[in-house]
Amino acid sequence: MTAPPFSRSQLFEGHGVSHGFFSRSGGVSKGSFASLNTGFGSDDTAADVTENRQRCAHALGVTDDRLLTAYQTHSPNILEVDGPWPAAPARADGLVTQRSGLAIGVLAADCMPVLLLSPEAKVIGAAHAGWRGALAGVLENVVAAMEHLGAERAGIKAALGPCLRQHNFEVGLDLLSAFTAKYPESARFFKPGKSDEKRQLDLAGFGAWRLQQAGVTQFDDLDQCTLAAPERYFSYRAMTRDGGSDYGRNLSAIALD
Repeated sequence: MTAPPFSRSQLFEGHGVSHGFFSRSGGVSKGSFASLNTGFGSDDTAADVTENRQRCAHALGVTDDRLLTAYQTHSPNILEVDGPWPAAPARADGLVTQRSGLAIGVLAADCMPVLLLSPEAKVIGAAHAGWRGALAGVLENVVAAMEHLGAERAGIKAALGPCLRQHNFEVGLDLLSAFTAKYPESARFFKPGKSDEKRQLDLAGFGAWRLQQAGVTQFDDLDQCTLAAPERYFSYRAMTRDGGSDYGRNLSAIALD
């Protein structure tokens, strides 16, 4: 089976994990889902999504039933997992485990995919953080869940994969108000937009700050923008800009060897 291409974080190298931030390349899906769509929540053919996920699992060194992603709802909810789903995927936006040979991942198409590792405790985590989830505390919660499994916050390493970046993330003043109402310091993550009613949100910067506030100081940002490279990554905003009706999902996952 051909392994699809993916990016890695140097922060995790040599620490007994397999991980990857997968692009949209190397799969079998067609049309607007070409080619490595890993999201069953899309209108893509289920058989193609299954094949794509099998390829990703193979690249990570696990069987396809041990590549786990949740039913994501932009929530702050985290689950501890120790084996394959017994039925349909559970609802959560973050997963943590200390089981080797189990790949946990998140799906994204502009939101932040964050992978985490505690080498000493042998605990891993994965978080899906759009602006709603990030503001609700999903990143802080995945750190707390890893701590519950024995990780020390100062020893946790976190890596951020492809997501929507500030120069392409235009938002309204309502988001500025929502962020500053909860965190007044977060005003610095908003730059002026193209009009007085718009701002440019640095969600990646906000996410890094929330992780730092949670005690995670070892942070790697792959600095890739999904909207800036729609030929390489699936992007919800690129789909809406181009008049599409559905979009694929990029997988980011990590497994203890």
